[in-house]
Amino acid sequence: MAIEKEPGQKGVNWSNIAVGGIMNMVTTLGQPLEVLKTQMAANRQQTMLQAVQTVWSRGGVTGFYQGLIPWAWIEASTKGAVLLFTASEIETKTVAMGLNPAAAGLLGGMGGGIAQAYATMGFCTCMKTAEITRHKQAASGIKPPSTWAVFADIYRREGIRGINKGVNAVAVRQCTNWGSRMGFARLAETWIRKVKGKGENDKLSALEKIASSTVGGALATWNQPIEVVRVEMQSMSKAVANSNRPAKLTILNTLAFIYKENGIKGLYRGVTPRIGLGIWQTICMVSFADYVKAWVKAK
Repeated sequence: MAIEKEPGQKGVNWSNIAVGGIMNMVTTLGQPLEVLKTQMAANRQQTMLQAVQTVWSRGGVTGFYQGLIPWAWIEASTKGAVLLFTASEIETKTVAMGLNPAAAGLLGGMGGGIAQAYATMGFCTCMKTAEITRHKQAASGIKPPSTWAVFADIYRREGIRGINKGVNAVAVRQCTNWGSRMGFARLAETWIRKVKGKGENDKLSALEKIASSTVGGALATWNQPIEVVRVEMQSMSKAVANSNRPAKLTILNTLAFIYKENGIKGLYRGVTPRIGLGIWQTICMVSFADYVKAWVKAK
């Protein structure tokens, strides 16, 4: 997602597809934070400690890696490729048109987030969430089906729409996620340049790049209500029917349901682990990716 000028480059930079896939695989090291965030968003009455204890009860350390194989790996490699490729193309071209780096980062992130959501993320995120939340069946003494059995059952009952359940919420989340992460990160880079007295073409140090991404990743969690809505729409842990829960969930009626049941705090459940996850993902996909892309171009 670098916005450095690339003299002599013509057309599309296809190498960003490979770089994006590889770099986003690195972000799966944050899977424990992903699991904890989803646990808290799906079970909004739990405290952080209770969520940790619940996840731990599913097999200790392995409980924090539920949904990693195959869904998180499939999702990470494909969505990373789409995100980095799309965002880089938008960012490079908008900067060339004279747009400032922060605005270019915002547009690039939004475009990349929407593209990855509809191209790859719907079914993977649905299945990953199903894998993390179906533990209630095991708690009741029923042996839970395998991940592939869950996939086949959803497809048989609801078709491709069932597999992509909640994809619109995912698209809104990813659009705001990466738009905010890249926009805030590039804005932070601009602030650092001004404070350090560096010009537009002067390179930032590794620590300065990481600091910028940390700011971007942390501030981007303002959209946590969208993430809680996404988890609620895709969760399979609703074994006991709630009379207030809409039979057919949409983004708006799910938002209203969560607010009615848990108030404004319910819409921000899981935001603490998500801040950590957001920072890690932004460092990987903005700061580290800039270095990897520069290395690939040099080769």
